[in-house]
Amino acid sequence: MSKEVTFMLVILSMVIWMTVSKEAAKPSIEIKRWKMVTLLIAGSLSTFVITFTLLQSLSFPLR
Repeated sequence: MSKEVTFMLVILSMVIWMTVSKEAAKPSIEIKRWKMVTLLIAGSLSTFVITFTLLQSLSFPLR
């Protein structure tokens, strides 16, 4: 994955997690559960993809 695509994914992930935190700060009566579940799934998936991409870019020395 190119650096530009990874950067855009990081920005998107940050926006998703900021939206999750804003939704979680609401009183429990006002929280829309399906919105929260969708955002949590999208945020978790984007974080997994970012982590996987960054781990692939590491080069481990071979013995």
